[in-house]
Amino acid sequence: QVQLVESGGGLVQAGDSLRLSCAAHGRTSSNFIMAWFRQTPRKEREFVAAISRSNDTYYADSVKGRFTTSRDNAKNTVDLQMNSLKPEDTAVYYCAVTPAVFYPHFVVRSENYDYWGQGTQVTVSS
Repeated sequence: QVQLVESGGGLVQAGDSLRLSCAAHGRTSSNFIMAWFRQTPRKEREFVAAISRSNDTYYADSVKGRFTTSRDNAKNTVDLQMNSLKPEDTAVYYCAVTPAVFYPHFVVRSENYDYWGQGTQVTVSS
């Protein structure tokens, strides 16, 4: 089993920055793909960003150029730096991991992930 714990959410204004962190505990592996998804009450869970053990990254078009994900394999952590936040970024953000090969068409699908965090709320006011 793997436990994921997110932190760093909060209420910010449009244009502000926020950094989310996720720590993986338990039977972790640095071979895990680590990813971020987000969800609002009106939408299905949507892909945000993913990163491989070797730091290959892939981003949703909606966040490309504004969000950056990074990881520390020694600490089993993954971060999401969010800049130039917009009201439409408001959502619950989830960290997820899965042991798999890093392909874009694979990492964007939530059903491919084995473990999920509890989520952290990000609210961006206009």
